[in-house]
Amino acid sequence: MTSFYDTISNPRLIHTIAARPAFGTGRHSRETPVTELTHKQTASWRDYYEMCKPRVVMLMILTSLVGMFLAVPGMVPLDILILGNIGIALVAGSGAVVNHLIDRKVDAVMRRTINRPMPQGRVQPHQAAWFAAIIGVLGMAIMLLWVNALSAWLTLASFVGYAFIYTGYLKRATPQNIVIGGLSGAMPPLLGWSAVTGTIEPGALILVLIIFAWTPPHFWALAIHRKEEYAKTGIPMLPVTHGEHLTKIHIILYTVILLLVSVMPWLIGMSGLIYLLAAVVLGLGFLVWSLLLMYRPKQSTAMDTFKYSIIYLMVLFPVLLIDHYFYI
Repeated sequence: MTSFYDTISNPRLIHTIAARPAFGTGRHSRETPVTELTHKQTASWRDYYEMCKPRVVMLMILTSLVGMFLAVPGMVPLDILILGNIGIALVAGSGAVVNHLIDRKVDAVMRRTINRPMPQGRVQPHQAAWFAAIIGVLGMAIMLLWVNALSAWLTLASFVGYAFIYTGYLKRATPQNIVIGGLSGAMPPLLGWSAVTGTIEPGALILVLIIFAWTPPHFWALAIHRKEEYAKTGIPMLPVTHGEHLTKIHIILYTVILLLVSVMPWLIGMSGLIYLLAAVVLGLGFLVWSLLLMYRPKQSTAMDTFKYSIIYLMVLFPVLLIDHYFYI
């Protein structure tokens, strides 16, 4: 969702880093700072923008917008629509910067992330920390002053869950990191909904549940594709700790759960036939990719499954919004 297709601009540096012991081993108790491995360069505004993971944040705001519009029968108040999503985006961006800060040494090992601003030495840790603090405080101020307290505190909880509990602890502690930590990433529909209503309602929780069920197969498909790189970093992703076969079984299981959960809006009368048809078709498509990954894998199947999972979410939520206004 973020810089998925980063290219390798410095093969010599990659070879040097890859030859070093994995992080967390006894031989690596005194690591050389990442910035010493790269040539220091001047940061540009694009580096700070990249550290906010704009593609991830845009997908979060898409689901937040849907949550807002589903919360009311008519139009969302314009001030809440604009300020609420700006506040959520700023806090989400702050969490992404903290993720870059905590993972900077891991990012220096992986091909997908080696060109990020911090591994390349363009942004220093103290600069990233200040930037995260500034945009995070600004986002929280907007939520508290111009939206409502409930949505603000839920946004803060999502930030803490992602930036510190998931990135700082769970990611390195358990192969179920994505499952447990996925709740914080599933929060945006609830944040948008509560920004409009000031309450937590069943419909919003169902939207959270959909993203929560979507997260494991989405990330595990990528983890299979990047298995060797994760192994070098010492991060206990499921394909590394339990093998690809068990991971693929888990992907199929969660895809089935996602298919069942995704029809809940129709079951409770929250949506109509337009959404139901889309949810079933998209869910079956996801299941087909999961089965192909298990029984007829090719070199690109894991990444193709990962890409489909993004398309799934980017189509499902807008269709839910369309169904809201053209209910059949």
